[in-house]
Amino acid sequence: MEAYAKGELEPPLLEETIGANFERTVADHPDREALVEVASGRRWTWAELDRDVDALAVGLVRAGIGKGDRVGIWSPNCAEWTLTQYATAKIGAVLVNINPSYRTHELAYALNQSGTELLVSAPSFKTSDYRAMVTEVLDQTPVEQVVYLGSPEWEELTASSGSLAELVTWTLDPDDPINIQYTSGTTGYPKGATLSHRNILNNGYFTTELINFTHEDRLCIPVPFYHCFGMVMGNLGCTSHAATMVIPAPGFDPEITLRTIAEERCTGVYGVPTMFIAMQNHPTFAEHDLSSLRTGIMAGSICPVEVMKRCVTDMHMAEVSIAYGMTETSPVSCQTRADDDLERRTATIGRVHPHVEIKIVDPVTGETVERGQPGEFCTRGYSVMLGYWDEQEKTAEAIDADGWMHTGDLAEMREDGYCNIVGRIKDMVIRGGENIYPREIEEFLYQHPDVEDVQVIGVPDEKYGEELCAWIKVRAGADPLDADAVRAYATGRLAHYKIPRYVMVVDEFPMTVTGKIRKVQMREESARALGLG
Repeated sequence: MEAYAKGELEPPLLEETIGANFERTVADHPDREALVEVASGRRWTWAELDRDVDALAVGLVRAGIGKGDRVGIWSPNCAEWTLTQYATAKIGAVLVNINPSYRTHELAYALNQSGTELLVSAPSFKTSDYRAMVTEVLDQTPVEQVVYLGSPEWEELTASSGSLAELVTWTLDPDDPINIQYTSGTTGYPKGATLSHRNILNNGYFTTELINFTHEDRLCIPVPFYHCFGMVMGNLGCTSHAATMVIPAPGFDPEITLRTIAEERCTGVYGVPTMFIAMQNHPTFAEHDLSSLRTGIMAGSICPVEVMKRCVTDMHMAEVSIAYGMTETSPVSCQTRADDDLERRTATIGRVHPHVEIKIVDPVTGETVERGQPGEFCTRGYSVMLGYWDEQEKTAEAIDADGWMHTGDLAEMREDGYCNIVGRIKDMVIRGGENIYPREIEEFLYQHPDVEDVQVIGVPDEKYGEELCAWIKVRAGADPLDADAVRAYATGRLAHYKIPRYVMVVDEFPMTVTGKIRKVQMREESARALGLG
C-alpha cells in the first residue's frame, strides 16, 4: 500500500480573516476571560481584549501602517505581543516575528530582508539590551519608527480613539500574507516563511479542534510567541475556540509553569520535550496540583516514551497530543488524536491533519514509497506557506510544481497511516554503507536508568566514513557514564554498527531557540573534542 494519506474534510476550513474570526469569538463570549498575563497580574475579558486590540490597530493606521506593510515585533512573550498579533491582523499588516535571542547581525538581516517599516520592541530581556542593539543597526535598515513597550510612544500608540472600521478603507482577504517567520536555518541565512490568514487561522483551529478545545479550556503557553507553536497553535488555537490564553512568564521557567497551571487551573499546556523533562524533574514537581490538566501538545522534536507516560500519569494529561510540522506548513501536518493509545502517542507523530495530504517519497527518485519504507515526508494543502519572502528560487526548491512541500525529514508511514520521523535527511549517518537513523539509538539509550536525555550524531571516521557519537545528559545523582559503560549496555541488544563508538557526557545540548537540537554544531564540537578530521 502506498505511503499516501488525505485528511478528513469535516469540519470545513474557516474561510475568513483572523480579525473576522476574532470578532466572532468576542461577540459570542464578551464577558469570559480571554487573556491572563501571570507576571503582571493583568487580565482581559474578550470585550476588553478587543477594545485594546482595536486601539492599537487604530494607532498603527494613524502611524501610517496599511495593508501589506511590515510591522516587526522583537520581544519575549507578553500580553503586548498578543495585542500586536491581532492588531496587525485586523488591518492587514504583515507581522514580522523576530527571535528574542537574535543579536545585531541577525536583527539587521531580518529587518532588511522583510522591509520592516515599524518595529515594536521590548526595551530589554534578561541580558539582552534590545534598545542598544536597535540603536546600533537602525540606520542600516528601512525601519522608520521604533516603539518600545512601556514607553510614552507605546502609551500614545495604544491610547488611540476612533473607529477602526472607518479607518480601514481597504478590503482584506483570507489568502493575504499576514505573517513572516524566519526559519532557524541550521545553515546559511534564515528564510522568511510567509503565511496567510487562511494558513495560520485554520492550522491553529484544527490543532486545538483535535484536542477537543472549547470556551471552557484554559491554555498555559510557555512556548515562544515568535514561533508557530506559541502564536498559531497557542493564540490562534485559543481565539478560534474562545479558550483562555495564559502567559506564565516572558521565557520558559519550569517552576513558574507548574505554579501557573495549578493557580490558573489550566486545562492544557504546551511544550517541547525538553520543557516537559524540565518540569517533571523539577524538585518541586510534587508540590503543584496539576489535576485541572486534561490535554496539551508536545511538539518540536520526538517525545521519549517515559516522558509521555509521566505526562499521562503524573500530569493528568490523558488527552495529550503529539504534533509534527514545520514553520513552512503553518506548522502542523500530522497529529495524534485525543483517544489514541500510548503506543501511537509515543511511537508515532500521529496521522494526517484535516484538509491536508501527506506522502513519503524516495529522496532520490521522488517516487512515493510503500508503507513501512523510509523516505522524505512531503505535505500539500491549505497549510503550505505562500513562499519564502522575496526568495522565489528558494521557494521553488522547497515547494514543487504540484504544490508539495518537501520537508527534508525522513519518515515512514505505518500500515495504519500513522507516521514516524526517523531523522533529517542530513542527520542520517552512513557508516560503512549502513544507513543509521540516530532516533532509533536515542530511544534505546533513553531506557538506560542513568540517562536523562540523549542525542546521537555522526562524526568523521577514516575507515567507515562516519562513526556514531552519543551526547548524554546524566540524571542528577547517577553514576558517571563513559563510552565503555554505554557500549556494555548496548552489546547484544543493538547491532554492532549501531553502538556508539564515542560518548560525551554534557550538561546541555546546543539548541535553536525553537527547542530544536543543533546537530550541525554538535558534529563540529564533537569532531574538535575528539580530534577527528
